[in-house]
Formats: sequence, structure tokens, C-alpha cells
Amino acid sequence: QVRFVESGGGTVRSGGSLTLTCSASENVGRLVTMGWHRRQGPGKQREMVALSLDSGGTKYASAVKDRFTISRNRNTVYLEMRNLIPEDTAIYYCFNDLNRNWGQGVQVTVSA
Repeated sequence: QVRFVESGGGTVRSGGSLTLTCSASENVGRLVTMGWHRRQGPGKQREMVALSLDSGGTKYASAVKDRFTISRNRNTVYLEMRNLIPEDTAIYYCFNDLNRNWGQGVQVTVSA
């Protein structure tokens, strides 16, 4: 089964930047809607952050729209996160519309 491998989390200070990467483990033969969701803490629901649609469009949560940019190269997606704030602290999970399996996620921590 195709896996989607996440990388790029870390700890930065408020105002800093990070880039997350998610790649399909093998060629899936077509573009798949991919993107990122995040869970900001225990008991919180996972929420959509940004999507790169198979149609070519993008979708962003309002909280990140002016600070995050999603891009892709076939079935690898990148999430460039700028001007990070403490509220962006979360576990970020790669979303894929091929099998909708979640990985372990990557931790992003933003200190004040």
C-alpha cells in the first residue's frame, strides 16, 4: 500500500519559518489531492491547514492563509510556513486522498 512520508518538523521562535514535506512512497500514476492537517493538542480535533487539489487549485484555513504556502511536484507536497506564531504549535499530518491513511505526523513547536 502506498505510504505518505512526512518530514520537516521542528522548533522555532515566533516569527520563524519551517517547511514540511510529504512524499508518496511510490508512483501512484496520477495526481492525488494532498495536503496538511494539524492537531493542536490532546482532545483537539484534527483540522485542515492547506490542500493541493488534484485539479490544480489550493485551499487554506483562514488562520494560515497569508502565512503558509502549499506547493507540489507531482505527489510530493511542500508546506512553507512563515511568520509562525505559538498558535501554530501542533502535530502536522499529511493528508492524501488516495487511501486517506494518516502517518505519525511531525511536531511543529513555536516558542514565544
